[in-house]
Amino acid sequence: MNKNALLAAALSLGTVTVALADQAKSDWTLTGNAGLFSDYRFRGFTQTGFKPALQGGFDVAHASGFYLGNWNSNVEGGNLFRGASLEMDFYGGYKYALGPVTMDAGLLHYAYPSSNKKGQKELKQTEIYLGAAYDIFTAKFSYGLTNFFGAGDGTGTNTKGNYYLDLGVAKDLGNGWGVNAHYGYQYVKNGKDVGLVADNVSDYRIGATKDLSGWVVGASLVGTSKKDFALTNANKDAGKTGLVLSLSRTF
Repeated sequence: MNKNALLAAALSLGTVTVALADQAKSDWTLTGNAGLFSDYRFRGFTQTGFKPALQGGFDVAHASGFYLGNWNSNVEGGNLFRGASLEMDFYGGYKYALGPVTMDAGLLHYAYPSSNKKGQKELKQTEIYLGAAYDIFTAKFSYGLTNFFGAGDGTGTNTKGNYYLDLGVAKDLGNGWGVNAHYGYQYVKNGKDVGLVADNVSDYRIGATKDLSGWVVGASLVGTSKKDFALTNANKDAGKTGLVLSLSRTF
């Protein structure tokens, strides 16, 4: 084989190698997110005593549909979170297409490091979930495998089997504008036995967003169906209706 043929073969092999490497790289994606919020509302209830929250995390996804991720936020601390001031969420799951519907099944663990004030068990919540997305609509059902964020710990009361239904809609209006709405229903097994005013509560949100060159500005009106279902450290109704402003970015 002459030099030209060898060179051509080497270039061809190099091209194939690069193409295979690019293909392998494209099977994985890494994305991050960060945001500043005027209040951290979880299922309608403030987690920061109506004060600002800095949040962020990352996701690793494979082309097959499997993914892993982490998300973090400051929380109010004090008695409400057994001394913890940080929430760390860890999750993993699998997304797949079922006709025009995208299904999503996985496991999510909420952790609150250093939440062992006065020798109490560290605060946690572990859930399995199943979600579905179609066009502008989403639905997700989460089932609690542990006591509901520690409710009942040390008392013998079982709050495992709590569940949450999340229904949402988001519409792109064009030119960077979007609107969204959400309804949620929370059930806590034996909720009244651990001091809650009821075993169930609903929450809602309606909002709008504007994309400014990758930075998303948002405003949402958030509220819940029952007064004093959850309280802040200052014994204020954590689910009172309020406006949440945000600035976030995905990168």
